[in-house]
Amino acid sequence: MSSFFPSRTMSIYMGRMFLTRTFAILAALVIILQALDLLSESGKILAVQGNGSDQVWRYVGLRVPQIVSTFLPFSVLLGTILTLITMNANSEVVALKASGLSAHQVLAPLMVTALGVAIVSFGFNERIVARATGTLEQWKKVEYGPLPIDRGDRANVWVRDGDNLMQVTQVKGRGDAVQLHGIKIYERTGRRLRSILTADRGVRDGNGWRIGVGQRFNVDTGETTAVGSLHIADNIRPDQFTLASVDAESLPFTQLKEAIDDLQLAGRPTKALEGALWHKLSGPLSAILMPLLGAVAAFGIARSGKLFVRAVIGMALGFLYFVSDNFALSMGSLGAYPPFLAAWAPFLLFALIGELVLLRTEE
Repeated sequence: MSSFFPSRTMSIYMGRMFLTRTFAILAALVIILQALDLLSESGKILAVQGNGSDQVWRYVGLRVPQIVSTFLPFSVLLGTILTLITMNANSEVVALKASGLSAHQVLAPLMVTALGVAIVSFGFNERIVARATGTLEQWKKVEYGPLPIDRGDRANVWVRDGDNLMQVTQVKGRGDAVQLHGIKIYERTGRRLRSILTADRGVRDGNGWRIGVGQRFNVDTGETTAVGSLHIADNIRPDQFTLASVDAESLPFTQLKEAIDDLQLAGRPTKALEGALWHKLSGPLSAILMPLLGAVAAFGIARSGKLFVRAVIGMALGFLYFVSDNFALSMGSLGAYPPFLAAWAPFLLFALIGELVLLRTEE
C-alpha cells in the first residue's frame, strides 16, 4: 500500500502545503464573510435594549461555525489548486511523474489529507455547527432578545384541534412524557373567537391533556374567570407538538434520524429530511472530491502558458459541483428526487467527471 504513495517525505510535504493553504483561505473567507454579515445584523442586535458588545460577540460565536461548515469544501478546492499550481510551476509534478508515479499516485497524499479534513468536518458539524445553528435560530425568533434557557426544547408551537387553536410557548420531553408550558387555547365556533383559555402547564392524560389551574377570557363579555384543572384536546397527539417543526440543520445525525423515525411512525412525510440526513455524510465527504476536480491544474507543462486556464477549469468544475449539489437537494425537498439520489448523485457524478478529466489531462 505504501508503494502507491510518493516517498514519506514528499507525502508529508504535500499534505502540509495543502492543509496550510486550505485553512489560510478558509480563515480569510470567514473573516471577510463574517464582517459583511455583521454589517446587516449588528444593527438589529444592538437595537434590543440591554444588548451590547457581548451580544455581538455571542452572535459571531454562533455564526462563524455555520460559515466554516459552508465554505470548508470550497476552501479545500482552492487549497488544492494553489498547491498543485505551485508544484507544477516549480516542476515538482514533472519530477514526480519522471520517477514513474501515475497521476493518481501524485494526488494520493492530497486525497488522504482531504479524507482527514472530511472526518474533522463531520465531527465539527455534529458537535458544534448543529448546536450553534439551533441556538441562533431560537435567538432570531425572539429578535435577539434574551436567549431561551433550555436550548434543546421546542418553542412557540401551534397545533389545531378542530376549530380551536392551541399555542404552547415551550415543549419538553417526548412521547407520553411531553410537558407543555405556557398554554394558550383560542376557543372558536367556526371562525368566530369565543374565548381564550390560558394555563401555565399541561401533561398527557389518557388520550388528551390535563392542564393546570388557568383562566378563561370571554370575548363577548370581556370577563376573566378562574378555571380549575381541565381535560382537553383528545384529538391532539404528542408528536404534533414535538415534531411540529424539525430543522435538519439544527440536529446532529443521530437526533435527526430519531426525529425521522418518529415522523414515519406518525405517518408524516419525511423525504426532505431523509435527503438532509444523507447530506450530513455526503457534504463533508465532498472534500475528497476537491483534489480530484482541482487536479487539472497539476498536469501539463507550466511553460505552455495554459497553467492559468487549467486553474480556471479546476475552479469551474468545483463550482459546478456546488451548484449541482444544491440543485439536487432542492429537487429532493420537492420530492422530485429520491432522498439518497438527492444527496449522493452529485458526489458520484463529479467523481466520475474528475476521473475522466484526470485521465484525459494525463494523456
